[in-house]
Amino acid sequence: MSLQDELTAVQRCLDDLVRSVGRLEKQVGDDGLDIRRIRTDTDHLRESVALLRQTAAPAVEPRPDLVTIPDTPYDTSLWTDSDDEGLGARDRRAP
Repeated sequence: MSLQDELTAVQRCLDDLVRSVGRLEKQVGDDGLDIRRIRTDTDHLRESVALLRQTAAPAVEPRPDLVTIPDTPYDTSLWTDSDDEGLGARDRRAP
């Protein structure tokens, strides 16, 4: 399973836990220290899973800007003093 699948499974289990704690609160009453502590713990778990989901999400890298290359030929004066790669200077011949 992928990380996102695992986090989704954890979220589903946590949702079930929150519903069960809610039903338990109705039966026991919400004024007891123990039930308030369980409610606080489930709330902390929810926050922790939400933070983990945010940090585990793959960071989307921004795409670089596209550079348009024109179809027109380049100015030949740009290469007047350049050497042809592997051939040396223009007025000399390769051995």
